[in-house]
Amino acid sequence: MLFERVAGLDVGKESLTVCVRTPGARRGRHTETRTFKTTTGSLRVMRDWLVENGVSIAAMESTSTYWKPPFYCLEEVMEVWLLNAAHMKAVPGRKTDVRDAEWIAQLLEHGLLAPSFVPPPVIRSLRMLTRYRVQLMGDRTREITRLELMLEDASIKLSTVASSLSTVSARVILTAMIAGERDPMVLAEMAKGRMRSKIPDLAQALEGHFEARHARLARSILDRLDQVEAHLVELDETIREACAPWAHEIELLQTIPGVGERVAQVIVAETGADMSRFPSAAHLASWAGLAPGVYESAGKTRPAGTRHGNKWLCAMLVEAAGSVARMHGKNYLAAQHARLAKRRGRGRAQVAVAHSILVCAYHMLSNDEPYRDLGADWLSRRTEEAHTRRLVAQLERLGHKVVIDPVA
Repeated sequence: MLFERVAGLDVGKESLTVCVRTPGARRGRHTETRTFKTTTGSLRVMRDWLVENGVSIAAMESTSTYWKPPFYCLEEVMEVWLLNAAHMKAVPGRKTDVRDAEWIAQLLEHGLLAPSFVPPPVIRSLRMLTRYRVQLMGDRTREITRLELMLEDASIKLSTVASSLSTVSARVILTAMIAGERDPMVLAEMAKGRMRSKIPDLAQALEGHFEARHARLARSILDRLDQVEAHLVELDETIREACAPWAHEIELLQTIPGVGERVAQVIVAETGADMSRFPSAAHLASWAGLAPGVYESAGKTRPAGTRHGNKWLCAMLVEAAGSVARMHGKNYLAAQHARLAKRRGRGRAQVAVAHSILVCAYHMLSNDEPYRDLGADWLSRRTEEAHTRRLVAQLERLGHKVVIDPVA
């Protein structure tokens, strides 16, 4: 028995069941279970009841986002653990909220649970902003996809010539088409910058059946795109102001190849920039979902892929690894990506490079030092040195004395 007075919470959307276990008569355990609503007033009553019973620690499952109100209410007066549902299994048969709460309390009092990482309130606020920005960027991508599909219906192949439908030239041409211009040559002459070298191809791509119904849809989509872009600009400024206390950490992280300001902000928002919460870089990689799983049975180990983790951090790091791949072997990470992509594929290579970026971030934030690149040829040099050591060891086992004299 590690904890004498514990509480287990089974959280739902409208109600939560709380089981309190305290010392009973004759070395037994006294169990009391109550159900409360999830409104703020009812949560305060639940908190007062736990304090009256002398509860020092409480635990609950991470059920959707319903865990947040009771967790935030209790963390002010006691230690609260957020649990991964996969780490504990309920008693089979006759599953109820009361039994789930009792099971959580019993596991907790014997120390058979491990709490999940929950950042402090300041980091939680920053995390909310960075995650909302990702959602807005997804909305922008979806609107551009809808616009492209609508143009395909009108036989307009603008996306095959322009790199994106959000470029300046594409927006000018689409605005003219919405205003009523249909002549392909007139529209093609509106191209700007490098697009002017593609005017003949552009004129052919703009010949189609763009009608009034297409114009109405295009106007609506472009208006929504403008709104999303305006919100993104405003949100970027808000996040930059919120990240001011971690300006030094963000500056350090940007020394890693492929890590820009947005990626650095997400790393800070998701990890809290406090690496002391993670025992090692391997624990951090596992928590983020960038470490391979382990599946062993009957003495045989089978590939299990990466485990589920922090999808926001994992997605941003994989995106950063994709930008590293476009550096064409100019640094260690780019060389690592090129080496792995040849034999394992582009997807696995990006996950491996994302893992390396996160490990670098762990040590940089722990030691407060910038990124030091090993060099694009480090992997080949390490292979050559290992091969040399193997050959020397073979000769020494045969009774020879080996002296290495490298050729200049």
